[in-house]
Order: sequence, then C-alpha cells, then structure tokens
Amino acid sequence: MQTFSTIIPIFAIILMGWIARKKGYLHADFIGPANSLVFYLAIPAMVFSAIAKASLTAHFKLGTLIVTLSMVVLGCVVAWVLGKVYQLKQDRLGSFVQTSFHGNLGYIGLAVTFYYLGEAGLVKASILTGFLMILQNMLAVLSLTIHASQNGSARYGLPILRNLAGNPVVISAMAGIFCSLFRISVPQILQRSLDILSGLALPMALLIIGASISFEKIKTTIKPVLSASVVKLIVMPGVGYACFTMLGYAAEEYLPGLILLASPTATVSYVMAEEMGGDSDFAVIMISMSTLLSSLTYAFWLNVAG
Repeated sequence: MQTFSTIIPIFAIILMGWIARKKGYLHADFIGPANSLVFYLAIPAMVFSAIAKASLTAHFKLGTLIVTLSMVVLGCVVAWVLGKVYQLKQDRLGSFVQTSFHGNLGYIGLAVTFYYLGEAGLVKASILTGFLMILQNMLAVLSLTIHASQNGSARYGLPILRNLAGNPVVISAMAGIFCSLFRISVPQILQRSLDILSGLALPMALLIIGASISFEKIKTTIKPVLSASVVKLIVMPGVGYACFTMLGYAAEEYLPGLILLASPTATVSYVMAEEMGGDSDFAVIMISMSTLLSSLTYAFWLNVAG
C-alpha cells in the first residue's frame, strides 16, 4: 500500500500532462523552453538542496557505497551489450543505455526509503544518493554524448568532456557533496529560493513527460523497453542483493542501497535525452513502463530483503 501511494500520484501527474496536451493547454512550442527550464534550473536546485542537507559523516558505510555504485556500472555495461545485440540506432542506443541504469532516486527512491525505513534509513539513503547522482549523471551524459545523433568524430573527445563538465545536474550534485562534506550551511534566503525552484522540478518534468507520450510508438519499442526494465528493476538490485548478503551486511545497512538500486528510470532521463540528442520518445516510454513495473518489483525486493 505504501508503494502504491508513491507510484499512483506520479502517474496521475503524467496522465494530467497527456490530457493537457490533448486539450491544447500545453502547446508544442512550450515543451522546448519548459525542458530547458527544468534541466538548467529546477532539477539542479532540487539536487543541490537535497544533498547539501545530508550528513556525510553520520551512518556512512564505505562497503555499501562501493557495492551500490558498482551495480550502476554493471547496469550500464549490461545495457550497452544488449543494445549492441539489438542493433539499436545511435540515438536510441544512448537512451536505452542511460534509462537502464539511471534511477529516480530523489522522488521514488528516497520516498520508498523513508516510508519503509523511517528517518534513519532516509539519512543513509541521502548519503548514497549524492554519490549515485554524480555517477549516474556522468554515465548518462557519456552514453548520450557518444551515441548522439551526430556525425562521427563530433561525438568523441572534447564534446564529451564539455558535456560532463558543464552538465548542470552533475555540477549541482558535486556542489551539494562539497557543502555537506565541509558542513557549509546554505543561507536561509538562498535555501528558500532553492526550495521554490525545487518544488517546480518534478511536477513540471512529469507534466512534460505526459505531454510527450505517444502511445502509437509503444509497439515498436516494447522489446528493448522490457529488456531495459529488467536490467533496471531486476538485474541491478538482484546482483546487489546477492553481493550485500555474501559480504554479510545486515539488512538495515544495505536496504537503503537496495531500494535506490530498485528505483525506476529517472524523470530527468527524458529531459537529458531531449537536450542531448537522444531518443526522447524511448525515454518517455521507459520511464512510464519502469515506474509502473516498479510497484511490483519493489514489493518483491522489500519482501525478500526486509
């Protein structure tokens, strides 16, 4: 019941965006600027604010962090191999790879952790989230840049470094960890401004996703979408759970990491695909499908591990 209370509101906003587009309330010429607003302002404000508040010195487990980060790399590698086997075109391959490991940590992962483990679990998950956000977004930028719908050498070398160094989500995550590590408090005026921007991020992203859904394209992507969902919702948390238990970690130590690994595809993956030459249609379908399926897989993993 707790999982459904998290999942259902997300789909309600996505559905609202779809209806708004059908009714003409969200026009096509609004979607592009809205994408930029979310990508460059709202989501970075949300990421920085969430990480800066967490304490890196309390409840930090290096082993749990290493295993959790390793599973993200594993998901990226497995997805890339599958994408090559399916012979996906360049822009779809980039979106296929990044949506296979790029989890929705801030909205679903942390919410499920709080409802299931309480305040102590939330603190542990918040610490992991800071490092995961950096790794996920760096790998997402890398996969999208390499496989962007451009020509040859333009996809390699300096463009990759520029995208990594200039990505607003990566920059905000690194700044948040810096403030948390050195206990730099954010001035109240700035914090309130960040809170206002943060409140815009997820509703706007979900509305944009809903407005961009095309049900006619689901049939042509069902096989890779299901494969990416298996990597994201089963392979990553499954291998992670096996590693945690083999290393002898107690459930209260590894459950925050397992919950984050089992999170569905991040809403920001659509925005990144749209901004960086990926297949945004595939990203929308993957976000919707993985979020729906996660209501079932979360119930399974929490039952097995909890």
